[in-house]
Amino acid sequence: MNIARLFNDFKTQDDCIKHLELVRWNNKPVCPYCKSTKSSKFKGSRYYTCLNNKCGNSYSVTVGTLFHDSKIGLQKWFLAISLILNAKKGISACQLMRDLDIGSYKTAWRMLKLIRKAMVDNDMRGYFTNIVEMDETYIGGKPPKFPGKVNLAKRGRGTKKQPVIGVMDRDNKKVYAKVATVDKDGRKLSGKQLMEVLEEVCINKPIALMTDEFTGYSSFKSKGYNHKVVDHSKQFTKGFTHTNTIESFWAILKRGVYGIYHKISAKYLQQYINEFCFRYNNRDETIAFDSIVLNATLLSSH
Repeated sequence: MNIARLFNDFKTQDDCIKHLELVRWNNKPVCPYCKSTKSSKFKGSRYYTCLNNKCGNSYSVTVGTLFHDSKIGLQKWFLAISLILNAKKGISACQLMRDLDIGSYKTAWRMLKLIRKAMVDNDMRGYFTNIVEMDETYIGGKPPKFPGKVNLAKRGRGTKKQPVIGVMDRDNKKVYAKVATVDKDGRKLSGKQLMEVLEEVCINKPIALMTDEFTGYSSFKSKGYNHKVVDHSKQFTKGFTHTNTIESFWAILKRGVYGIYHKISAKYLQQYINEFCFRYNNRDETIAFDSIVLNATLLSSH
């Protein structure tokens, strides 16, 4: 949703509340405390009273959502969602603070953090059925360079950066990425872990699976996958065998990390990965805005 349309559709706080009630309840209020559908609305107010004798709580549509107890109006929340969706490489908390005239950096950062929680495609398993590319990348700051000294910092698989595993369907351009965690043997990119990530999104084996020459993928063919390998030490494409599509997504992700966020802690890295995946997967979808709003009603701010 572009900014012009958002201002036209959500001129006031009441407009935002009506839209949230439509998305969350389909205009049929449900008590967030006891799930009763019987309620009474205070005249001239956005609050309802539950008519269940065992409950009797008052509530609004924001109770139990990411917007609960927020001092920021829904119009600014909706604007923030729109700005994040329209920023191909992301938006910083400082920029959001300036654009929306938010009082503090901490508040803007919290808004971004909560919106990222809602930027999740709940079920990706139906997308990865055709020609699937799989690759891994490493996220972290560039090693420092000192004048007159040789830079001995390792790159690629020898680096100390955080590894991220990605799966891309070449035909429908859907991507799934996950931060690689340390397994019980202290490894982050074992063949078993790579297989687990692939099977999270592949219900059935795809028509073809494309990877580079990394040994972690060596067992895929014995598991029944039509596994095609391109050796990057010799060439980047071998006919239709390549991983260029997933690597183009890595380029967008890294440009966002280096150019917008500069540095991301391992603790929050998966949330940033989810943001970039959601925006990439929904870049042509007009319902992306409402998808985030709906997800926000299903998640708690705590």
